Amino acid sequence: MFEDFRVFETELAGRPLRVETGKMAQLAAGSCLIRYGETEVLCTATMADKPREGVDFFPMSVDFEEKLYSVGKIPGSYQRREGKASEKATLASRVIDRPIRPLFPKDMRNDVGIVATVMSVDPDCSPEITAMIGVSVALSISQIPWDGPISGVSLGYVDGEYVINPTAEQREKSQMAVTVASTADLVAMIEAGANEIPDDVMYDGIMYAHSVNQQIVEFIKGIQAEIGKPKVDFPSNDPSEELFEAVKAFAIDDVKAALDTDDKRIRDERLLPVYERVHAEFDEKYPEEAEKIDDCLYKLQKFIVRRWLLDENKRVDGRDINEMRPLNAQVDLLSRVHGSGMFTRGQTQVLTVATLGTARDAQLLDGIDEEESKRYIHHYNFPSYSVGETKPSRGPGRREIGHGALAERALVPVIPSVEEFPYTIRLVSEVLSSNGSTSQASVCGSTLALMAAGVPIKDPVAGISCGLVTEGDRFMTMVDIQGLEDFFGDMDFKVAGTKKGITAIQMDLKIHGLTPAIIKEALEKTHKARNYIIDEIILPVIPEPRKELSKYAPKLLTTKIDVDKIGDVIGKQGKVIQKICAECNCKVDVEEDGSIFITAQDIEDAQRALDIIETIAKDPEVGAIYKGVVTRLMSFGAFVEIAPGKEGLVHISQLDVKRTEKVEDVVNVGDEIIVKVLPVDDQGRLNLSRRDALIEVEGLVPENEPAQDSRSRKGGKGFNKGGRRNHHD
Repeated sequence: MFEDFRVFETELAGRPLRVETGKMAQLAAGSCLIRYGETEVLCTATMADKPREGVDFFPMSVDFEEKLYSVGKIPGSYQRREGKASEKATLASRVIDRPIRPLFPKDMRNDVGIVATVMSVDPDCSPEITAMIGVSVALSISQIPWDGPISGVSLGYVDGEYVINPTAEQREKSQMAVTVASTADLVAMIEAGANEIPDDVMYDGIMYAHSVNQQIVEFIKGIQAEIGKPKVDFPSNDPSEELFEAVKAFAIDDVKAALDTDDKRIRDERLLPVYERVHAEFDEKYPEEAEKIDDCLYKLQKFIVRRWLLDENKRVDGRDINEMRPLNAQVDLLSRVHGSGMFTRGQTQVLTVATLGTARDAQLLDGIDEEESKRYIHHYNFPSYSVGETKPSRGPGRREIGHGALAERALVPVIPSVEEFPYTIRLVSEVLSSNGSTSQASVCGSTLALMAAGVPIKDPVAGISCGLVTEGDRFMTMVDIQGLEDFFGDMDFKVAGTKKGITAIQMDLKIHGLTPAIIKEALEKTHKARNYIIDEIILPVIPEPRKELSKYAPKLLTTKIDVDKIGDVIGKQGKVIQKICAECNCKVDVEEDGSIFITAQDIEDAQRALDIIETIAKDPEVGAIYKGVVTRLMSFGAFVEIAPGKEGLVHISQLDVKRTEKVEDVVNVGDEIIVKVLPVDDQGRLNLSRRDALIEVEGLVPENEPAQDSRSRKGGKGFNKGGRRNHHD
């Protein structure tokens, strides 16, 4: 039945890599089931027979589909089925998209659909890397025009050694998580998160991963040579050379004059009449190509910008090649938020707002990896007004999700641990104006917002982008690219980090890949630029994280109790913890390991709740003094609750400094009294004394006893916030 079934095997990082073709999805242009360890992904590639009418771009979609059956889970949604792609699936789609897209013909307009369906997951073998290699195989053996193959690996850094495709255990200890994709000769994509890694360590690691990729590329080439289909022709969508040369001769001086400004708005205004004149001149002369005239003008702008850069070292806005646009940083722009910071670079401007929340505000995750929640969340919004356009908001797209994740990854290494700062942290970066590299501006704005909010980050983080123009063997890089240099250049190499080292990288290319020399130069330039931003722009505005939180931020205290005491703190049907929350005007979250998180607007309320919980969870210390409430009266004494669920007996002989005939003569149910903890009796019961508390705190003298010196009689002054005063005070 499966006459074309073939199996190809190799090894990658000590684990078997197996490609199966000819059995599944045989109607796709190219397909394979790729197995890496026990991770298994079905990868398919299809192409439309002809372009859709009116399409003036290359319409490719890449979908990384997480199936929860792959990890033995049933989806947690109401319908119990997978719905919208998770953010991690979207990010995986983007990681696969970026190295394969530049290898398609620039003038192809046929729809191409790439689908990677994750069917089984081995935690030690990344499904994203498996899918990337599988997609490369599917495209390579299909008839779809594509100048691959590529390969991708994950790179870790454990105990000073590079590790290819680290296992789950190694990932926990790794100082960086880098995805590197390569063609046979060049580095095609870099995506990195790192714990302040030096440039040279990052560079050497990228080159090591590249060398491993080259071996897998040769493996895929062998598959392609054996079963690959001939590539088909497609109708070119490029304007004719005759039309382009005519438009160029007519409009080149006008376009140069329009582009030569540092203001995006002025540039756009200048170009409008140029477009009108060109159409008036050529629409009737070239009626069959009238719709290609705008393409010619775009191509002409690209020609001019690249010639300026390569031949004249001239940038559109007049800057030096290594000069950044004017920079500005501000904090505290919004009154009632917990922290805010705005970073401006030329006409790129991002406002980031920090919000602090409780443990219950952590984001719950329902994906195919082992991460179930996260307490640091970064969201990025890119409204249409930021580029002077009108478009309804429809929620975050892939670009917004990707840029938010990049900024989040850049700041993860400096975020304090939950033990140091027990808050859930959400950052929202609002792009107010965009003219190049808003993701890196959001990194800078986020550093400002975190420090303004009082989050004790370990070091400030800054981000910057580096551009590239190539021509044959010639290349030049420029720091802080603006929109035109991104559109018409060959690279957007984004690097974020502290002064100590790199925390994140994302590389977008329009060419097949980068040489080692280009990568090294980009790392050097971005390192100098981000250090300048930190020293000259961020630290003069806010030199360190604030010591106190905003008055509008919740105040949070933590403690940890024995697991067997959790039931006492919660109480039957939650009555104890509900009473604590009501009396102290707070929220209390109890974790399975005994961690307690108490949140209140007033720190005094939180402290009072903490004292009550510690009283419940720990045996009261002999000699400690509490404020308690009388709950029951008996003939032999009164029962007093010193904390919810924690009750002790004040024997009638311990009710007052004078002889007591009847309990009711001294106290009634509901009275609030002070008591001192006595040694536990033979039956383990909690015994209390109002008499001793009155003597120690209020200086009363028992009947038939001489008065004592006030200093020894009173001991200490007052109680702590929870109504308890330790005898050591």
